Amino acid sequence: MRPLQAQRIIYNFSIMFLCLDIKNMEHVAIMKKSWGFIEKILGGQKTIESRWYSLKSKPWDNIKGGEIIYFKNSGESINMKAEVSKVIQFTDLTPNKVKKILNKYGKAMGIESGKISEFFESFKDKKYCILIFIKNPREIKPFNINKKGFGMMSAWICVDNVDELKK
Repeated sequence: MRPLQAQRIIYNFSIMFLCLDIKNMEHVAIMKKSWGFIEKILGGQKTIESRWYSLKSKPWDNIKGGEIIYFKNSGESINMKAEVSKVIQFTDLTPNKVKKILNKYGKAMGIESGKISEFFESFKDKKYCILIFIKNPREIKPFNINKKGFGMMSAWICVDNVDELKK
């Protein structure tokens, strides 16, 4: 074997090893209770969790299929979880692009057709959107978390293991 071939084999093996070593994260999504989305997820009317940002923020580039999201309403305990099936990220949004996303995915996002315009008003000036497709939602034994170190206003937390956050 020539030295260059050996270098390629070692390089390819290193890349494969790095790809296999990527660890799945666990996530906590804090929901706005008044929107009633946790009930819609459990009832199957909401199969996409969306996050809209002016600046990139978690879970942007920090979530992928196969990972787990734990859900809680603001001020309440975590009481359910679901698996991520896929993720789509949108950049450079304009009001027209926001409208297209809401029209295409709004129903799966749990937004009633008569409320699309209300959500459009909230999101029309955002520059980034992440759509997280979820499956297998299930209720779990409720538990509280400690958000210290993540910011009390955090609406999304990424950790190696959600047990790290349990109170």
